[in-house]
Order: sequence, then C-alpha cells, then structure tokens
Amino acid sequence: MSNESAVILVSGGMDSATAVYEAIEQGYEPYFLHTSYGQRTEDKEFECAQALADEVGAADFLHIETGHLSQIGASSLTDEEMDVADADLENDEIPTSYVPFRNANLLSMATSYAEATDSEALFIGAHSEDFSGYPDCRPAFFEAFQNVIDVGTKPETDIELKAPFVEWSKTEIAERGLELAVPYEITWSCYRDDEPACGTCDACAFRLEAFRNAGSRDPIAYAERPEFS
Repeated sequence: MSNESAVILVSGGMDSATAVYEAIEQGYEPYFLHTSYGQRTEDKEFECAQALADEVGAADFLHIETGHLSQIGASSLTDEEMDVADADLENDEIPTSYVPFRNANLLSMATSYAEATDSEALFIGAHSEDFSGYPDCRPAFFEAFQNVIDVGTKPETDIELKAPFVEWSKTEIAERGLELAVPYEITWSCYRDDEPACGTCDACAFRLEAFRNAGSRDPIAYAERPEFS
C-alpha cells in the first residue's frame, strides 16, 4: 500500500462499503468519516460503519453527530411525520427520502477532515441511480464541488474528489463489490428499519434487484424479498 490516504464517506451501506474497497484497491489508506444526522436507521448504520472499519483496519474512524439536517427536515429519512414511501423504481421524480443538499453538507465536513489529515483523495459512493432522483448526486454536482475544494482550501492542499461509481448502476456496484469480496453482510441500506430490513423501500428494492442481477443473494435479513420489475 502507498503512503497516500483517502477520506471515505462511509454511511454503512453497500455503495460506500464498495467505495472503501475500491479506494484500498487503488492504493489508498482509508480514513472513515461517518455521520449521524437524525436518519431513522442511524444506530444500525453506525454499527455497520464501525464493523467495516474494524474489518479493513481503517487508519481512523471519525464519527460526527449533527442535528441540523434533522431540524431542517423536509425528508422522510429525518422527519417522523413523513412516511417512507414504498419502492417505485420507475418514478423519475425526486423522492421524499431526498435530504435537502445533504451531500454538500457531508462533503464539506469530509473536505475539512481530508485537509486536516493531509489526505490526497476524498471518496463518495454515489451512483447513476442515485442522481436520477437526487440532484446532489449528479456528476455536475461533484465537478462543481471539486472546484469548491480547490478554491476553498490552502494553496498547498491538493484533494481529488472521487465518485468512482457515478456512471455505474447499482448492479455494476454489486458485481464490483463481489469481485473485491466486500463483506456485504455487515452493511445496511434500509431507510425504514434497523433489523430486519423492510425489503419494500426504495433503498431495499434497488439493493435486492442489484444482487439478483449480479446472480447473488443479498446476505442481510429482510422482512420480505419482493420481486421488482
């Protein structure tokens, strides 16, 4: 492994776990950043992120608790008054699970962490099926944020924002993760429940479909495993 390090936004889910293994494959020493911002499954996500950090021997694990996204609300992930919708994989509208401008908030913290640790890269696991519904997952957003990093850090700071899966499907991520032997049994994607996963929210649906398409069985427990078409 090289001496280069990378901060990785690790949610506890399968995409960020795959990003961790991709960063390691590229020769980076991983520094984990996990945030609890009032999301419904934050305890389970934290548990999974910690387990993954232990699994790969992360150089550091920074856990940040922040309540402002929950206070702002307007998302079914953070507002108990809003229901998490059942999966609708054909819907091209912005889903209620969208947390307004979340990735800018998370990337800002991650950039601070990367600059403080002299890390050369910053990884996020966003992908094409995310940006179809979430505006802060689009390639243009990450390109713009790279410019923010470049102009907002010290002159000698050089951090590359990497979104390696931004043009990939969830299935392609699952296939890559299986190739890299990502321990998906210690990841969590469900928007609704801690355990078992509901199987019927958008996150569960995309995940289950990806594993089926990849010819594998998702190793986590589900209340139900419906077929989505």
